[in-house]
Amino acid sequence: MRSLADFLEPATAITMAATLLSPHLLLNPKLSIQNSASKFPTPKSRSTPKIRAAFSDPFVLQIAESLEDSLSSSSTSSPPPLQKLRDASSQTVLSTPWPSRKDEPFRFTDTSLIRYSQVTPISHPPTSIAISTDTQFPNLSIVDGHIVYSLSNLSQLPTGVFVGSLSSLPSETITKKVSEFVANFEGDLFWSLNGLGTPDMAVVYVPAGCRVEMPLHIVYYSVEGGDIGSKKLPVSNPRVFVLVEEGGEIGVIEEYVGVGENKCYWANTVTEVVIGEGAKVKHSYIQSQSLSAAHIKWTSVQQGSSSSYELIEVSTGGKLSRHNVNIQQVGPDTVTELSAFHLSVGDQTQDLHSRLVLDHPRGYSRQLHKCIVAHSLGQAVFDGNIKVNRYAQRTDAGQLTRSLLLEPRATVNVKPNLQIIADDVKCSHGAAISDLEENQLFYFLARGIDLETARKALIFSFGGEVIERLPYSSIRKKVETHIKALLEPTLKGSS
Repeated sequence: MRSLADFLEPATAITMAATLLSPHLLLNPKLSIQNSASKFPTPKSRSTPKIRAAFSDPFVLQIAESLEDSLSSSSTSSPPPLQKLRDASSQTVLSTPWPSRKDEPFRFTDTSLIRYSQVTPISHPPTSIAISTDTQFPNLSIVDGHIVYSLSNLSQLPTGVFVGSLSSLPSETITKKVSEFVANFEGDLFWSLNGLGTPDMAVVYVPAGCRVEMPLHIVYYSVEGGDIGSKKLPVSNPRVFVLVEEGGEIGVIEEYVGVGENKCYWANTVTEVVIGEGAKVKHSYIQSQSLSAAHIKWTSVQQGSSSSYELIEVSTGGKLSRHNVNIQQVGPDTVTELSAFHLSVGDQTQDLHSRLVLDHPRGYSRQLHKCIVAHSLGQAVFDGNIKVNRYAQRTDAGQLTRSLLLEPRATVNVKPNLQIIADDVKCSHGAAISDLEENQLFYFLARGIDLETARKALIFSFGGEVIERLPYSSIRKKVETHIKALLEPTLKGSS
């Protein structure tokens, strides 16, 4: 295994070039309001960076070295795709500083919770685990970043479908397919730290033409954590790779759970999804981590021709919660639907940064983002980017963000961003931020309904527009119950 020291070479030269962009239409309203041979398209090859870091951010280097040490003590060799990922991540980490509020992507996102903590990697899952899996679906349990088969049940999966560790892949052919796509996308520092520190990669493989009737439920448990007020911040780096071949279909539920109240930890996760021609993926993402935790997640999706991808997200946990979504439509006639509901009931930051790139004709996309900030120190951030490139003619893309502020000092920062270079498109976006409207409350009061009941109905229905899109009734009911329990103290206090 190559170490970080192998990449520490002095920088020799830095070449800068300017490219003249073609004229295009740029729509970029900003709102910052405080409530006083494969069937898959061949990915672009990743060349080794020509610029090497002459120096590194000491804090980043410290985390990277501790991640490397934790892996070297627990494993001796890695499968080729995982080693490829670690090598690529090592080079990126060494030239990337820790993000600050001066960096545009983190302008409204304060990462000091992590920056001023004692970050320690979790090198192995807990020896004794008192966890009961409550699901009726085939499930895979990942505890503190490590796959735990004793808590999993994969017996109901169809023949040919594989779910498990990268090192347990049943054939060299599948391993080569996975290796083809690993490390071909480059995210931010947190993406690279995950690639450097993940102990293993969970792989979900659906062969061509296979339709998986029952969804796969992946449950991420965060067990180890520091006490409130301590500087200890254990970090886990779970990583999942989903490969759905031509004509395949599967539903994936990702659920993040904190075991124990108000524990301090950092879950740094990555999910990669590669969807073949004509394939379909329904992706549900539910995040209810400890309110003292940091939760940073990357979701990267590559869609082939005539494929369909649907993401429904409900995020309520974490003191710092950030979801980076990157979707690339690499074929014509693709369909992408994104729905997200964020709830901040405490001193929390709920952050969604999304990027959708359309490069081919007749692409279709819809994005709905809704959030409720119910605490005076709570904050929500939305930065949504849709880019319609020159050859993406006859594209139909829509984006809408709506925010509800329930406290005088609650804050939301939204930045819908629509870039259009093609000239034959149908695109729109919009943003709205407000408290509950007087006329809506008056409508209920005029009909003899008390103020508390009226507020409950309006607030629950606001988030319900996204929650009702969850495709599985048992998950939907569980989320509804959780949301009502979180909002109950807020509603009683405001009545």
